[in-house]
Amino acid sequence: MATFNNHQMTKEELLANDYREYRGKEMNVYFKAEICQHAAECVRGNLAVFNPKQKPWINADAAKAEEIKEIINRCPSHALQYEREMV
Repeated sequence: MATFNNHQMTKEELLANDYREYRGKEMNVYFKAEICQHAAECVRGNLAVFNPKQKPWINADAAKAEEIKEIINRCPSHALQYEREMV
């Protein structure tokens, strides 16, 4: 079973709406570049997770899921979404 952040569609809807999936052990992160407002909340939040100089630029395993969730929830455009596996 998985949970999604409040502004989010199902995984299938995200992928159908051109969000890219970045898979991790505890959570998956989704990003849609076309709606990103470049507020940089993600990069300032944790450069190990959100690093535009790396490929892939999102590493969903570089921090605890709760920290990543908090950073994603600060994204003003909702270009970032998450799916967290329930243990």
